[in-house]
Amino acid sequence: MDEEIQVDKNFPLFYRKKSTSITTNSNKPPPSEIAAVATPKVLEKELNPNPTPADVTFSDLGLAEWAVNTCKELGMKRPTPVQHHCIPKILSGQDVMGLAQTGSGKTAAFALPILHRLAENPFGVFALVVTPTRELAYQLAEQFRALGSGLGLRVAVIVGGMDMINQAQSLMQRPHVVIATPGRIKVLIEENPDIPAVFSNTKFLVLDEADRVLGVNFEAELRVIFQCLPKNRQTLLFSATMTSNLETLLELSANKAYFYKAYEGFKTVESLTQQYVFIPKHVKDVYLLHILNKMEDMSVRSAIIFVSTCRSCELLSLLLEQLELEVAALHSFKSQSLRLSALHKFKSGQVPVLLATDVANRGLDIPTVDLVINYDIPRYPEDYVHRVGRTARAGRGGLALSFVTQNDVDLVHEIEGVIGKQLDKFECKEKEVLEDNITRVYKARRVATMKMMDDGFEDKAKARKAQKLKTLAEKGLLKNKSKKRKRAKPMKESKE
Repeated sequence: MDEEIQVDKNFPLFYRKKSTSITTNSNKPPPSEIAAVATPKVLEKELNPNPTPADVTFSDLGLAEWAVNTCKELGMKRPTPVQHHCIPKILSGQDVMGLAQTGSGKTAAFALPILHRLAENPFGVFALVVTPTRELAYQLAEQFRALGSGLGLRVAVIVGGMDMINQAQSLMQRPHVVIATPGRIKVLIEENPDIPAVFSNTKFLVLDEADRVLGVNFEAELRVIFQCLPKNRQTLLFSATMTSNLETLLELSANKAYFYKAYEGFKTVESLTQQYVFIPKHVKDVYLLHILNKMEDMSVRSAIIFVSTCRSCELLSLLLEQLELEVAALHSFKSQSLRLSALHKFKSGQVPVLLATDVANRGLDIPTVDLVINYDIPRYPEDYVHRVGRTARAGRGGLALSFVTQNDVDLVHEIEGVIGKQLDKFECKEKEVLEDNITRVYKARRVATMKMMDDGFEDKAKARKAQKLKTLAEKGLLKNKSKKRKRAKPMKESKE
């Protein structure tokens, strides 16, 4: 079937594919895919998994002396492979996409050359960094401030859950670097007519965790953002997981583009031990308590436990607190101030365990995390890769332990196929686990469930669901989902 690429000339980063041979009942085109639409020039691809040669230093990459000295002060002895390959290309003015493992130094790979150029011609807003989660935005700001500590760098973080008036005033002061989540920056641009001009001379656009940012859920937001940006900017994309949309985007880049890949497909680091424990679903809490109680014996300083829903995250946190364990919980039902507080407690070592949904699976760099537990197996292999990437970072070791029930077997096999290795079995004596903990855990679960009801969690969940449906409807995504349900329903009835 031949396909014609239809260009939306008002927006230079997306195209829509329309079939020329088949028409549907709907007048709307199929969902958009991501790409740049300017005339293709040159795409230089490099697949290089090799470590940086021992004699290569940051000064060899073309960075200014002050930047090299800052790296030394921060304990960055020599560039990682993604830094070695990408920094010179960015300094030469190319669009760049870097695909490298979690914990490989991707942030410094784009922050250092941006700061190098900023020092030569300081003005605001010099760079806009778009990232998918609030927590990651704050971490990126910390890293920019550390790397630009000698420049008097001004950084603004623009994320949801914070006061919009203060954020608008912050943007009007034209900070050097703006780090934003897509939704909030879109709202500010649309509601304040003075803000688009702030980005009229921006030299760099960075999409961090680019595979997620360029997903269909953020298309409306990106349309608004890109309309404010000059066409002669440099675009930098960095991610640990690859999609066909990302590669298409670079192939059609307006500038000469460079694409660095540390590996093909999905990959986890060699220093990560990946194991599973096969357990009945109704005793997952019991196994979790057993493992957390053995953290000291396992030489684990801190652990992140990933769950699939906000409800599970909240219930587990209350359950573990009832069992007198110190934990922090991070999920999207919490206010931004509570989310930041939870993350601060964990990063500072006040609590050794962080319970989190996939809001925390990207980019967070906490050196003391020695253990990641997949309490719930993720639906998509790329989410597994990002989750386990919270440990074994920058060459350190770490353990990723997945709780597997009979319903998860197919998901685990899919993950193993994608990462190219089998998970090893975690040795655990079932009798010891259950005898010591099952009664305590069941009592704590009853108390935690009642406390959740008393705290009005279900009301919050209903309000949140209503807001989500409203957002989907505004983006035109809800109608498609409804049609799918209508089509699926008769099939289900016919089987019965």
